[in-house]
Amino acid sequence: MITRMSTRGQHLAAIAQILKQQTALSKTQVQVASGRRIQSPADDPVAATRIMSTERTQSQLEQYGRNADMAAQRLGFGEQALNDLASLLQRIHVVTVQANNGTMDDVSLRAVATEVRARAGELLQIANRQDGNGEYLYSGFSTTTRPFAPGATGVAYAGDQGVRQLQISGTQKIADSYNGERVFMDIPEGNGAFAVATGVHAGTGVAGTNPVVDPAAWSAAAAAAAAVPQPHTYTIRFADADTDGVADSWEVLDAGGTQVATGAYAGEAVVSFNGAQVGISGRPAVGDTFTVAPAGNEDMFRTLDQLVLALERGADTPEGRARLSSDLNRAMAQLARSMDHVNNLRAETGARLSALDGAATQREDLDYQLAATLSSLRDLDYAEAISRLNQQAAGLQAAQSAYTRIGQLSLFSFL
Repeated sequence: MITRMSTRGQHLAAIAQILKQQTALSKTQVQVASGRRIQSPADDPVAATRIMSTERTQSQLEQYGRNADMAAQRLGFGEQALNDLASLLQRIHVVTVQANNGTMDDVSLRAVATEVRARAGELLQIANRQDGNGEYLYSGFSTTTRPFAPGATGVAYAGDQGVRQLQISGTQKIADSYNGERVFMDIPEGNGAFAVATGVHAGTGVAGTNPVVDPAAWSAAAAAAAAVPQPHTYTIRFADADTDGVADSWEVLDAGGTQVATGAYAGEAVVSFNGAQVGISGRPAVGDTFTVAPAGNEDMFRTLDQLVLALERGADTPEGRARLSSDLNRAMAQLARSMDHVNNLRAETGARLSALDGAATQREDLDYQLAATLSSLRDLDYAEAISRLNQQAAGLQAAQSAYTRIGQLSLFSFL
């Protein structure tokens, strides 16, 4: 069987072969120029799908990194604010101890009060501190709202209870600050279980350290008081057992007036009841009282306000000096709790910064693995590609040469 091909068919077949060779060569040239094996999903659909998934994961890692940088920046500003706050509280504690040495006159006490008032202004500035973007550190979610402002009853918090969480990995979020109520307002009173306050004060009695010796007994008494129901509040009252006009005994009364404990008093005593102890010294007058109530929370601003009032009240009489000593003892205890609270927040901030460092290391490791995966999927094998390029260039040149020769042939060449 004889197959006939027209001259036009020969030309079309030769041109088609040349174009095919040119297309293959052009594709290889683009691969060599870009260094990428896959130029479109059609080149390798399976690999293209994996590449898009890997690139999406890399993009997420980049966003996690930006979030981590934002968190580290705000935590850095917050750490400095907490450091300044700790130094401020330490200074106030020092001058309070100095004022409580029993040798300062009213003029000196008022000078200390002036310094404490100035420090209270610094405290307000720290509470309203902003980060590098002008956002408030301690206003919760409301980062554009000034969190603290003086009011008729003291400094009030205008922020919210939220804490902004930033995603720093696929499974980890981190808070970039604290809400202001937690930092400045929620400071436990007294020893954290109960607080002692001065009631009737005509003598020179002074309340000192107030430990909880048996927390279980104190908690049990609180539960029983709640069941009555009566508040878990007690009054330490001094009496004159031998009617000589000098307080020589004490008793503890619950909120209903029932006697809980009693004991003798001779210049000093440790009043013990329901697992609690209250140290009393000096000479209370008959009928003088101290109140022992469950600890609530007291903000730092109120602590400083009460300290200023106690200092400005002065101590020009023995009774006044005793009351001042009780007030200053309470202020020192409250300042100590505030400093402990701030130190705990500083430790928590350090833990968050450490977590950011750990997350950054994990992101770097994962990014390296993803880059290796992408390289194996889309990067070109240059040795193979250049060899193929040379073969295709030679094939194209041969096709072109063959077409040139075939194009010159016709029947007239053989006539």
